[in-house]
Amino acid sequence: MKRLYLIRGLPGSGKSTLAAELSPNVFEADQFFYTKGTGYEYDKSLIGDAHAYCKKNVQHAMNYGMSPIAVANTFVKRWEMKNYRELAALHGYRVTEITMSGTIYKNIHDVPGEVIDRMRENWEA
Repeated sequence: MKRLYLIRGLPGSGKSTLAAELSPNVFEADQFFYTKGTGYEYDKSLIGDAHAYCKKNVQHAMNYGMSPIAVANTFVKRWEMKNYRELAALHGYRVTEITMSGTIYKNIHDVPGEVIDRMRENWEA
């Protein structure tokens, strides 16, 4: 059976690291903010576009039957995984949800501590 991993957690919790261990097909909203030559350039006003980009890439991978697929996003609110669950059902993927906890890795995108604290306060178990 085809598998989709939805990996959620705060910045620095190891989402990307685990995703890369589980699958060669890793998708993250943060990938939208990487540009050729200049690296990572986050723009809060484009976060909706970033998530649409991630979903589109996952849908494309599912159209080609790639498996396993890993999506590593914060998913602070559970409803944020809904689109991926719907895609999985449409394409016959079994979903495994993994929640990362702690801050065992370096926060590679330099998310400010107050932003992480706000995410932690809004976290939906």
